[in-house]
Amino acid sequence: MSTNKQKFNRKYGFKLDEPHSKKEISKITGVSMGILDQVYDRGLGARKSNPQSVRSASTGKKVGGGSLKGKMSGPQWAMARVYSFVVGGKTQKTADADLWAKHLKNKSRRKKSTS
Repeated sequence: MSTNKQKFNRKYGFKLDEPHSKKEISKITGVSMGILDQVYDRGLGARKSNPQSVRSASTGKKVGGGSLKGKMSGPQWAMARVYSFVVGGKTQKTADADLWAKHLKNKSRRKKSTS
């Protein structure tokens, strides 16, 4: 099973394990930094408010319990959410659907202004 980061890297021709900053992801995908910052911040908040859904740092699998010990760090969890958002993962259609709609609206405005 591929991670969203691997899906992103495959789609854009990078090595599967190559990391990217939000700025690079924004430039590559056309999603604004403002929207990616909001997705990232929501990821940080979700990790704190729902620790039982956070995956193990070593296996990448969900580990039960409310403790965050041995689980992905906040920044890891938040970047995973950013990758999910830009490759069409679950967060794009659920928790961050409002931000995806905002991105599409901004994108259509840019097209109209360049036409």
